[in-house]
Amino acid sequence: MNSLKIIFAGTPDFAVPALQALHDKGYKVVGVLTQPDRPSGRGLKLHPSAIKLKANTLGIPVYQPLELKSKESYEALAAIDFNVMIVAAYGLIIPQAILDLASMGCFNIHASLLPRWRGAAPIHRAILMGDKTTGVTIMRVVQKLDAGDMIKKIEIQISEKDTTEELTKTLAKLGAQLMTEVMEELSVKGELKSTPQDETYVTYAEKVTKEESKINWHDSSKVIARKIRAFNPFPVAQTEYREVVCKIWDAEIALDSNQDAKVGQLIKLDEFIHVKCGEGVLVIKELQMPGGKRLKSKEFILGHRPILGDVFKS
Repeated sequence: MNSLKIIFAGTPDFAVPALQALHDKGYKVVGVLTQPDRPSGRGLKLHPSAIKLKANTLGIPVYQPLELKSKESYEALAAIDFNVMIVAAYGLIIPQAILDLASMGCFNIHASLLPRWRGAAPIHRAILMGDKTTGVTIMRVVQKLDAGDMIKKIEIQISEKDTTEELTKTLAKLGAQLMTEVMEELSVKGELKSTPQDETYVTYAEKVTKEESKINWHDSSKVIARKIRAFNPFPVAQTEYREVVCKIWDAEIALDSNQDAKVGQLIKLDEFIHVKCGEGVLVIKELQMPGGKRLKSKEFILGHRPILGDVFKS
């Protein structure tokens, strides 16, 4: 195990369990690569990434280059004594010259069952498209996007209640477990067996945009419910209500239906808000008006006094 000297490249919360697991297992993580601090919040103050915060608590040196293509970036990394690179949602392209510095290999934790859903938003896309399963793949890093040979996979079911936020946490833990298993094998054997991806089954998970978040009430309740789960916590599914943007955080498919109502119309108000869709009915459980807090539907009904016949607009 002591022969492995790891540099870890990651940025968001998804990467944190893997870094923690490697540290807990006693692997020597000699440095962490993460993106520069970014402005966020109302004051747009600079905030460190989740991985930087974790690395600081573990006492691991942190490197935050703006990009990795420059001579300066290469020389800074070449000066670090490492032979393995692990990548988990780093967010920057790693040039081949830097990959070559890892003499024992560069390995990525990807949140899908490759070759399905290569790219930036595999969890969002899996939920959005109604996939029944997803998982984590440990693969070799190559220059082509998420196209490296696969070393190990784990598969799980996607439930009809899973959101992107919940599934991300689950897959992050599984990715951490899988990566420590792979590192154990590498430390013992000195090499890893891998399998090429079948290019005929490749799909791409494009980055999610705010423009996609608008609900089309002509869609079926199943499609809309998936969008709401997929876009929680970002960018959050949206609709127009009383001429302002209303965010829908949680909903499920109803058993009842009302074929005479208009699409987007509120057809029932009880503990929840029932809305007619192009096919079926959606039961809204949590929503949010501009400047307000996220409210359970019962609270929303008491505070905003919706009436039967009101319409959510596409």
